[in-house]
Amino acid sequence: MPRSAHLSELDPNTPVIVGVGQASERLSDTGYEGLSEADLAARAVQVALTDSGVAAPTIAAEIDTVVAVRTFEESSPLSTSPLGRHDNMPRAVAKRIGMDPRRAVVGVTGGQSPQSLLTEFAAEIQAGRSTAAVLFGAEIMSTVRHLMSTTPEDRRPDLSEQVGGQLEDRGYAIAGLTSHQEAKHGLIAPMTQYAVLENARRHRLGLGREEYARTMGELFAPLSRIAAGNPHAAAPTARSADELVTVGDDNRVVADPFTRLLVARDQVNQAAAAVILSVGQARALGVDPSRWVFLHGHADVREQTLMKRPDLSTGPAAAAAVRHALDVAEIGLDDVSFVDIYSCFPIAVSNVIDPLGITADDARGLTLTGGLPFFGGPGNNYSLHAIAEAVDRVRSAPETYALVVANGGILSKTSVGVYSARPAAWHPADSAGVQEEVDSAPTVRPVDYADGPATIETYTVVPGKDGRRKGIVIGRVADGARFVANVDDDDDAMFDALAADDPVGTEVYVRSSASGNRVFTSRAAMVRRHPPTAPAFRAQYEHVEIRRDGHLLEVTINRPDARNALNPAANAELDAVFDAYFADPELWVAILTGAGDKAFSAGNDLAQTSGAGLEVPKNGFAGLTSRRHRPKPVIAAVNGHALGGGCEIVLACHIAVADERATFGLPEVKVGLAAVAGGLVRLPAAVGGALARDMILTGRRLDASEAMSAGLVSRVAPAGGVMTLARAVADELLTSSPTAVRESLRAMESAAVIPDEIDAIDATSTALDSLLVSQDTIEGITAFVSKRSPRWTGR
Repeated sequence: MPRSAHLSELDPNTPVIVGVGQASERLSDTGYEGLSEADLAARAVQVALTDSGVAAPTIAAEIDTVVAVRTFEESSPLSTSPLGRHDNMPRAVAKRIGMDPRRAVVGVTGGQSPQSLLTEFAAEIQAGRSTAAVLFGAEIMSTVRHLMSTTPEDRRPDLSEQVGGQLEDRGYAIAGLTSHQEAKHGLIAPMTQYAVLENARRHRLGLGREEYARTMGELFAPLSRIAAGNPHAAAPTARSADELVTVGDDNRVVADPFTRLLVARDQVNQAAAAVILSVGQARALGVDPSRWVFLHGHADVREQTLMKRPDLSTGPAAAAAVRHALDVAEIGLDDVSFVDIYSCFPIAVSNVIDPLGITADDARGLTLTGGLPFFGGPGNNYSLHAIAEAVDRVRSAPETYALVVANGGILSKTSVGVYSARPAAWHPADSAGVQEEVDSAPTVRPVDYADGPATIETYTVVPGKDGRRKGIVIGRVADGARFVANVDDDDDAMFDALAADDPVGTEVYVRSSASGNRVFTSRAAMVRRHPPTAPAFRAQYEHVEIRRDGHLLEVTINRPDARNALNPAANAELDAVFDAYFADPELWVAILTGAGDKAFSAGNDLAQTSGAGLEVPKNGFAGLTSRRHRPKPVIAAVNGHALGGGCEIVLACHIAVADERATFGLPEVKVGLAAVAGGLVRLPAAVGGALARDMILTGRRLDASEAMSAGLVSRVAPAGGVMTLARAVADELLTSSPTAVRESLRAMESAAVIPDEIDAIDATSTALDSLLVSQDTIEGITAFVSKRSPRWTGR
């Protein structure tokens, strides 16, 4: 039997929703006012207070907590507020209502947050830490876009507002929703991310393009009919399945397989609110129990990150969350009368209903509002509108249950609520067990750089307004690792392959580069489009100087005005220089230094590098830090500051010598970054864990003498003498067999990844296999016996 209790038996701390409210305006409405977020939100809160049946000022005076759903304009570090932003949105709204809450909170980013926040603050009331809370969210994206496109800058309103006061800002909490490789390849917008999931599902179901499009239309057409009757809907027009999927001027393809009418509509002006009281407070204020609605079940579960999911066509965490919430409520799915499933894209709905056995034509319907493409997708706040509708429904039928499924990220976060006017004691939900099951599922290994034969796992093509297309492919290489890649803008053959009825499973060829992975129909196609060129030195470089002296190559980073920091162009030049060095059999040793006497390199030139360093070449800073094989010695001649990426370059060199005035450090944490170009791995190996942690976590710098004592450099030169010292070290190397030097480097590199000492020593013995057939080995032994200097050939 469903869990229930008599009103008289309820704990006074039991949380209960006593009021809900919605507010909206459309540009086309008579009397459109162009309200600010806070003004629109205040209207929704006022409606929610009044909805309790008690005078709004009476309840407002008792509110101790105001919680705001994070707005779209502050949902990521890249978000902007072109018309200004409130410094404290909860208190800005509270001020308009006449509330003076003890606690003000702004939630995290994500469509799951309205349900997650309602669950959290209901629990706060149950725990006695609050007796009256208001949860609200608001978006005015339609107004902002209208004003930005139609109103001169000097006539646009300034919506900024300084309120001050206590504020608990939870931050974005978007870590893991997008990886650096997804961002690098343009797989960062929800539309493209959901498109690749949708195409993976189509392949799993074995449906052709037209047949699958029809299923999407049939899934969403009923939602549009609900929206047509909703006074708050942004697009209140009933649509047929054919209208939704037929491509035309007003319904273009926005990302294969989505047309415009199948995706969430973010041009809205909408707000919603809910008032939550303790039963004791509700009684004290005289709220009629007929207005009370209880949260019977709830769950919060997070899916694995996109690139690690074993199956891109599904996210099992969502259905698991629904099942758990129903278990907490002690009811089954058949006991639910009203359903609202987050519907930003078709797969967000099918991902829930497929495993639960709900059909697209379920008599209960799949939305209470009309869904995100038709009712509207107000940023993170959609599901608060769904909750408001759910509260209204179960009040009108007190023995019924409503299910609200809220989704955030890319099927990433699911929060579920089960609502009923049937009285019930609060029951805490432990979603941790469900989360453990999700986390224990097998994962796929993603790779940053992919090369060789591959198979398409899923894809999307995004048409551009300028006629150009962006092709995004997720695929698997031979060992099963997953990669993301792009298609060359003008590769018609590859775009034709993606336009096939089902390109998933097609064999392709992938090649990595500094700009990312590119996918081609075959290796031959790749070679035709990008004919291989042998590594070679150029006559002139913009950011680098080189000097050859016999078997020695001297490389100077020539950006002294920028402290020899590396921008994308400088990195690319150094990458090409070291390609040529390692390929040239006449060059045996290289020295790398910086121009001037101030800096070896200050690392990544953040002022000229977009995307927090995403433009680093495949082989890393200076073409060295991520290079898998450095078969010939590189000497770092550190003539000044070696900071951040500059220090990581030093760590990637085989030998480092320093000017006595040189300093070394990894200050990335000071600018919100991390030393991921090798510093986190190589520094502990070089100087030991304790000192490395000190340097990495605090940004501590070492001077040259400290660096030598720690083992970071091997020799220190007097001021101004580092190149003289480096050349002396190079001369010592050049008196040795270049073949023996190369084989020693290779053997040390191989042994470094073997944890067992004896196994590692055994691995180094393979160097003898090469040396036994080397001309240099014979020459070295002969010269030793003959008591003469050897004449090395490098062979």
